[in-house]
Amino acid sequence: MKVYISLSIMLLMSIFLSPGAIAQKTAQEIGVKGINAENYTYPFAGGMNACQFGEIDINMDGIKDLIAFDRQGNRLMPFINHGTPNIVDYTWEPQYIEEFPDICHWVILIDYNMDGKADLFTYNPVSPGMIVYKNISTDELRFELVVFPYLTSWYGSGYVNILVTYADYPGISDLDGDGDLDILTFWALGSFVEMHKNLSVETYGHADSLIFERTTWCWGFFAESEESNDLFLDTCFGSSDHGLESVPVRDRHTGSTFLLIDLDNDQDKDLLLGDVDYPTLIYMLNGGDQQEAVITYYNQAFPHENDQVRVFSMPVAALIDVNNDGVRDLLVSPFDPSPFVSMNLSSVWYYSNDGSNEYPDFNLRNKRFLQENMIDGGSGAYPAFADINLDGLYDLIIGNYGYYKSSWYDDYMVLHSEYASQISLFMNSGEPDKPQFEYETADFGFIGEMNLRGAYPAFGDIDTDDDADMIVGRDDGTLMFYRNCSCLGNPEDFELEEVNYQGIDVGDYSTPFLFDIDEDGLIDLIIGERGGNLNYYKNTGDLYNPAFTLVTDSLGKVMVTDFNLSWDGYSTPYVFRANDGKMRLISGSEQGIIYYFTDIEGNLEESFTPADDLWKLIDTLEFTILPGYRTSAAIADIDMDGYLDLAVGNFSGGLNFYSTETEPPVTMDIPQNTNEEARLQIFPNPANDYITIKADLATPSGVFIIQLYNMNGVKVFEDAYQENVNSTIKIGNLANGVYLCVIRSDADYKPIASGKFIVER
Repeated sequence: MKVYISLSIMLLMSIFLSPGAIAQKTAQEIGVKGINAENYTYPFAGGMNACQFGEIDINMDGIKDLIAFDRQGNRLMPFINHGTPNIVDYTWEPQYIEEFPDICHWVILIDYNMDGKADLFTYNPVSPGMIVYKNISTDELRFELVVFPYLTSWYGSGYVNILVTYADYPGISDLDGDGDLDILTFWALGSFVEMHKNLSVETYGHADSLIFERTTWCWGFFAESEESNDLFLDTCFGSSDHGLESVPVRDRHTGSTFLLIDLDNDQDKDLLLGDVDYPTLIYMLNGGDQQEAVITYYNQAFPHENDQVRVFSMPVAALIDVNNDGVRDLLVSPFDPSPFVSMNLSSVWYYSNDGSNEYPDFNLRNKRFLQENMIDGGSGAYPAFADINLDGLYDLIIGNYGYYKSSWYDDYMVLHSEYASQISLFMNSGEPDKPQFEYETADFGFIGEMNLRGAYPAFGDIDTDDDADMIVGRDDGTLMFYRNCSCLGNPEDFELEEVNYQGIDVGDYSTPFLFDIDEDGLIDLIIGERGGNLNYYKNTGDLYNPAFTLVTDSLGKVMVTDFNLSWDGYSTPYVFRANDGKMRLISGSEQGIIYYFTDIEGNLEESFTPADDLWKLIDTLEFTILPGYRTSAAIADIDMDGYLDLAVGNFSGGLNFYSTETEPPVTMDIPQNTNEEARLQIFPNPANDYITIKADLATPSGVFIIQLYNMNGVKVFEDAYQENVNSTIKIGNLANGVYLCVIRSDADYKPIASGKFIVER
């Protein structure tokens, strides 16, 4: 079984959340309704920013399914096609991710050996170039690596790597009509297109091999300007057959995308060309033939003047029969490797083909294809759970880096895009055991009016008035404070009181979290930042007037930056108590790994323990987790089943949700590091004015401590009990919400049993 980058997610879920198998939550388990009260079909597919698409039979039912690959975080999204005629009919099926090989930056699914099964071409980041996987599926999807470390071509004096950078999307098609696949790429300095002819049929009489020769360095007899996406026709620098035109050679090749398609049914391939920093697809008519291409005409307003492709930046196109009518449609999305130029919320354009495969007629139908059926907050998704309306249910709040606003070019024709942050609120209108999130607003706290970036929400009862207040981190490293003024749980009653809260500034991209980490009864601040470290601000005030004082900028010696890849880490801390009552800390990161730490209590001045020693349990993972780029995570038992659930946001603006597939036990087992065996019962549950706690302990004598914690980690009750535990506790002073009960031994303070209960009035 294949394992991806985020091993720590598996450890977290398998060791501390459940003894069973990990699973991603589906729309059937957790309902989510959008802005128009429509049910999202695949709410937790993870968002989309810069996608490529391909057709392949994933589940071996004879119907071509859809693969979406978002290069922001190298996220693969399988969508199973149910094949209903004339209907877009996909379901998101993440369990198939593990059937695919590692994919980096780009992917092309095409049948090179003509056996009816789509093979896979992708980028090799170690030895830059193309690697190839053959589809060897029978009853299950399987691939075999057949080209490594890169695909080569004969250049006259030897075989050389076919240069395709991470910023290029090559053209692969049968250009000369001989039955095998040829390749088009820009040459190293740009301007001109090379053709690499496949000699498989000529050599062996079949298409099963990948033997290439560069037959021309100027396919189509055209050149692209070094300063823009302008094209020059009838140009090849010294060709005796065609006229000359002086075109300066650029000093670098910055990226292009190819889609080869016969648009005029003359049996040769025309070209749709995308170029870095530009939003259009250029239609280039091949006026030559299969043996010698000659571009004689081009149009930058493809497919029509009124609904031309205009996708920032560098559109990449794919031909997919989206609606099962037997005619291939057009999907277009950004390809630019920069995460800061994408149109994010509207970045998958669907053009239906209202003509035929021979004479296509593409018409724009949707600028948010698939996106409209999932949570997608633009660029960045920073989830948090809080009970906003005081009904005892967790609501879902999602901050972001920003929604796309506009693009512009500077004096040097370099593309820039503008973004503005907002915070989305989904209220939980379901039942305790069946959450149902419904869209409330996309601009909670009116963050959008401030024109900032990186709005990162955190919730806690700052002023001890039994409701959740909000602190928001932002791109400049400061914090904003919103006081919940209503005590009635109305979202509109969060009022901005301080723009630069307590003068705290951690540098860039502050990511706060509120939790009583030193267990003194006062809520503290833990703040991540761009550098990848964690800042700890102890609450040195009181219950009603907190004062946050910096203790260290290296809490737990946590550092999530991978210095082999970047100087940035973008730490996003989240502290919680596991079912054994002990604190745990997780943090997202720039590279997508969810880091996980233990040994926190009483250890704030020393190093927390990473979970590396548990990696041997990797085989317990059911299927691959692909969290994406610049991740952020939140944990809560949102369905009140006794096990914590994990939401992971990424820079594509979406969420993945992880939980367990097994039913929870009726009572809570004692942690495995004790010799005790306990059965803990808490009733009534949900509770109103009191709870009764009963724990049957293997060693009944001695003194035991009962502690109650709210979900911010603040201890709200503690008392000692002699011998076996069977106690009734008044809870009339507790606000609605979820609480954790921990039974500890007075002798060594170790937790020996724990459980959760709900206060609901």
